[in-house]
Formats: sequence, structure tokens, C-alpha cells
Amino acid sequence: MKYNRRKFIGLSALGLPFLAAPKNFGHALYQPEITKENAPIVIATWDFGVAANAAAWKVLKEGGLALDAVEQGVRVPEADPTNPTVGIGGYPDRDGKVTLDACIMDHLGNCGSVAGLEHVVHAISVARKVMEKTPHVMLVGDGALQFAMEEGFKKENLLTAESEKEWKKWLKTAQYKPIINIENKAFAPKRLPGNKFNHDTIGMLALDANGNLSGACTTSGMAFKMHGRVGDSPIIGAGLYVDNEIGGATSTGVGEEVIRNVGSFLVVELMRQGYSPEEACKEAVMRIIRKKPETAKEIQVGFLALNKKGQYGAYAIQKGFSFAVCHTENQKLVVKGNSYYG
Repeated sequence: MKYNRRKFIGLSALGLPFLAAPKNFGHALYQPEITKENAPIVIATWDFGVAANAAAWKVLKEGGLALDAVEQGVRVPEADPTNPTVGIGGYPDRDGKVTLDACIMDHLGNCGSVAGLEHVVHAISVARKVMEKTPHVMLVGDGALQFAMEEGFKKENLLTAESEKEWKKWLKTAQYKPIINIENKAFAPKRLPGNKFNHDTIGMLALDANGNLSGACTTSGMAFKMHGRVGDSPIIGAGLYVDNEIGGATSTGVGEEVIRNVGSFLVVELMRQGYSPEEACKEAVMRIIRKKPETAKEIQVGFLALNKKGQYGAYAIQKGFSFAVCHTENQKLVVKGNSYYG
């Protein structure tokens, strides 16, 4: 049977399944409105995100780039020796070595990452150099350190006396079991050797005055992990993802489960489909729970998201997850995220 153009048009008008495209086919149909009154804004995981946001806000309030803001923001906890989960003072692996992971992503889709980096406090700044000065996305271990030295970063000892003391306590039992919500000092149970801040990260997302998004994520990883272990934090699409058409997302908690679900990318793609930031975070959490319901009862994973409208949201497996928000009307807002359990 032959079809001429008139017959083809007639069949198309009947809406035959193989000729009709879905109404929401293609991401180009999702056009979130950039509301200038909601920009700039910066959000970060956990209560210590308040101090990090303050540094980021100094950049944003002057009309600076979101990329510069997130880098400057997360450098604050990286330089804090009393925070044993990020940068200097981070708890070591089971061999006594402090190794850092970090990644950064801008509004153009450029990204850089380092994993297993030793002897450099500001892993996030090395990650940015990887993004801007190499053809690669990720450098690891000795190669990352070599690159950092070539770029003029200072080599120093990251193992503080306090972290070394906790590591030696842990060696007496060598029990490896991350404690849920140990990041949240107000929520955490009584401190035990090796259990303080056992699976923490700072993830930060910013929307600048031009309506552009960027994100950063940095951590020293799980305390007393196996040497060479890398979690989700430096992996683009897992610990962090930014799509300037839609929004950005970051994660915190047990990185292995985030990696298995490509969590942050998933959250952004759900927002592309029309989910709100919190709805997208919730669905990403539910995927983890549905796949491994027994495992999920024993761990914490939380997602944090920001869309192009400046709307934000979060969701976690366990209660106790919090995040910090900074914008024109409030520079020190701490929000308790919703959760599946509790």
C-alpha cells in the first residue's frame, strides 16, 4: 500500500500511537522561570554549612559567580581543624592516612575532581584547577598530589593530634560501623571512639544574580575506611551534579549507596520531569530504600537540591538531617530536612 502526503497527514491527525509524540517529549519543553528575586541564594549540607554559606555569600552579594562562591564557601570547613570530616583534621583511614575527595561543577557543565588526595588542605581548589587546567575530569592519589604541587599548593600534614588520638582509640577494636546522623552534633548519640562524624560531607549549591548555578562537594570520607576507598563525593553525578537548565543536587551519607543509584544526577533529572526539589530528593531516597530495604534501615543518605527558580528542598532516609540556607532575607537559616524513617 502506497501513502501520499495527503494520506499521511490524515493518519497523523488521527493520533496513531506510532506517529504521535508524547506531550512532554524532550527536555526542551521544561522551561523553569528564572525569578531574579530568588537569586542569589546558596545552600549547604548540615549545620556547619552556615559558616560556609557566609563565605559564599560575600561573593554572591557583590554579583560574583556561583562557581567562585561555592569554592570559597566549602574552603571554610576544609580549613577548620575541629571538623574531623573535611579537610585538615579529617579522620584518617585505617592506615592512619588522611585522604581527601572533592569535586566542583559550573553552569557550563565543566567539572573537576580529586580523590585520595593527601597533604593538601583545600581539595576543592585542586579540583577546580583540574577542571580549568587539564583535559581531564578526575585525578587521584599520587597523581593528584603531583598536580597540586605543580600548581603551587602547599604540602602539609593533615593529621591533627586530636584525629590521631581518635584513630589510635579506634585501633583497639577496629570496629567499622558508621553511626547514623553522627554529623549532627545536636542529634548524635554519646560520642564513642571512632564514631564521631563518621560519614560526613559538605555539599554546596549556589544560584548567582545572573541566574547561573554551580556546586561543590568536599570530604575526608568515612573515618577509618580502607586505604584507597573513594565514596560518592568526588564523583560527578553521584555526590554532585549541576545542569544549568534545571538545577543542581548534592548528597551526604553513605556514599556507596549514592554511587549505586547515581543519586545527584537522578535528582536533577527528576526535577527536569517537573518534580519539586524536595520531591526529587525523596524519590532518590526511595530508590535506595526499595532496592535495599534492610540496608537502608542502618544507614543515612540525604539529598539536597536547588532549582533555577531558587527553590530548594531535601530528603533523607533517617531523621536528623539538616541544611543551611543563605539568601537576601536570611543569612543563617537552618532547615530540618524531612525523612522516611521518623
